[in-house]
Amino acid sequence: MSSCVVKSRSKNPYTAVQVDPDSDYFTPGTLDLEQLFWAGSMAQYAHVNQVWTSVYIGDEKTALERPGLRDLGITHVLNAAEGKFNNVLTGADYYTDVNIQYFGVEADDKPTFNISQYFCSAAQFIHEALAHPENKVLVHCVMGRSRSATLVLAYLMMKQSLTVVDAIEHVRQRRCILPNHGFLKQLRALDITLQEEKLREKRQMQDQM
Repeated sequence: MSSCVVKSRSKNPYTAVQVDPDSDYFTPGTLDLEQLFWAGSMAQYAHVNQVWTSVYIGDEKTALERPGLRDLGITHVLNAAEGKFNNVLTGADYYTDVNIQYFGVEADDKPTFNISQYFCSAAQFIHEALAHPENKVLVHCVMGRSRSATLVLAYLMMKQSLTVVDAIEHVRQRRCILPNHGFLKQLRALDITLQEEKLREKRQMQDQM
């Protein structure tokens, strides 16, 4: 899926939405998505965790320790907390000596912040990095729980075709994450958009038969 436009046709973010009437899948409401993070056992907090093949989520400490990144084999860093205030001050120049490619996103960890504007560019950065099997990507913010987790979830949905439910279940078993309520609403909207794309593609194939 390649959609960069996130729109939700559901006016009520708290109700489940079935896009494809022939499918058993419903995009959950936002409160139900929040409950996924508390269901069952949660991963213990750590500075950095591998959450997908060659994809790591980490915190500020992980991002600042260049020798540790080199030991992990990190080749690309996505800073989801770029900027001067309450964020992580690194940048492309910070990683020059360790030959790490850098991409920065100025996102605030607030429910009102539109992080979906970065879904496409962040997912593309990760996707292009992983086109080379030797590469490894660190996605981080300050704590590695909300902003960075949201961008990784969006990547898994957009580039790995996971539903928002499957993406959350996969990542939360490997790292203690908790995107804020507003970010979950935006991931829910992305899920609906992607389900609508799948439905259009399915109908186009049926029309061609």
